[in-house]
Amino acid sequence: MLDNNNDLGAALFKTWTEKQQGDEIEKLVQGYRNGVPIGILCKMAETIAGSKKKANKFLKQFMTAAERSAAIKAETGALKPIVKSLLS
Repeated sequence: MLDNNNDLGAALFKTWTEKQQGDEIEKLVQGYRNGVPIGILCKMAETIAGSKKKANKFLKQFMTAAERSAAIKAETGALKPIVKSLLS
């Protein structure tokens, strides 16, 4: 049963329009500004967008360069390469 639910909604997100994906990622960015960890923002943005390239595009649209740079510098754990790849 768990195997059917471990895709974080990826199957559903694939049916969304690009506008719906962008709207949801914008909400995640607001959540990040209110304390949601950067790792969750990045992983969910990639899942919603369907690819790292699209997630990067959306995150650049909704986050300032200063926010992205600060998030990359602040991440020191195993997520640093993922954060860097999505926010650079």
